[in-house]
Amino acid sequence: MRLLAVLTGQPDQALNPAHGLEGPRHLAYIDEDWCIGCTLCIEACPVDAIIGTHKRMHTVIENLCTGCELCLPVCPVDCIEWENVSGHRTAWAAWTAEQASMASDRYAARQARLSLVQQPAEENMPSAKISRVEQALARAKAKAAEKQAPKG
Repeated sequence: MRLLAVLTGQPDQALNPAHGLEGPRHLAYIDEDWCIGCTLCIEACPVDAIIGTHKRMHTVIENLCTGCELCLPVCPVDCIEWENVSGHRTAWAAWTAEQASMASDRYAARQARLSLVQQPAEENMPSAKISRVEQALARAKAKAAEKQAPKG
């Protein structure tokens, strides 16, 4: 909280327990015997630390997991467990600057990837590809019009 206060120029305050409790750093672990492959944890992970595919077992890439716990509430079979990896160290004592930087970079990369997925398909296509698509659509419309035109 002190570091946040310094970074934001705000007064130093204790963490409000309503927003969580400071504790040791934990990493997610998926019990592979119980995982049903629903992909909800993959969608919830803000740093893409969980891999797997639909209806297949998932796993956590341990060195990428930030311990944010966002995967916990979405798991319908409660197959995600936590492992303490920092002993009694908490907050910044439980992280290295390199780990924090990597987590921040992975979060930004995921947000950028998701923003591309959410754009309309035409915005993701190079302009040459769009013109080919438009040409194909025009040909298809012309053929459809020919078939519907009265013969004779």
